[in-house]
Amino acid sequence: MEIAVWDTYVKRKDNQIMHFDILVPSALKNENTIIDFGKHYLKSKAFQTGQITSKECRFCHIEQATKEMEASIKGNGYAIIEMENCD
Repeated sequence: MEIAVWDTYVKRKDNQIMHFDILVPSALKNENTIIDFGKHYLKSKAFQTGQITSKECRFCHIEQATKEMEASIKGNGYAIIEMENCD
């Protein structure tokens, strides 16, 4: 499965910057849907964050999904790769 990688940076309330990727099927182009996936992910965190908009979340590239990514996308519509300050 080809996926689109959306590079995302969101400021936490403690002023650290979270960096994570939102992974979606490459055919999905609706930015509002992708940002909603990011909002859903942020709600799962124990700490508060700033808002996520198209300013914080941008298309980066297309790649092939791993089996784990594909399973998450099939189950949730998206997958997340946590990069920095996501804990």
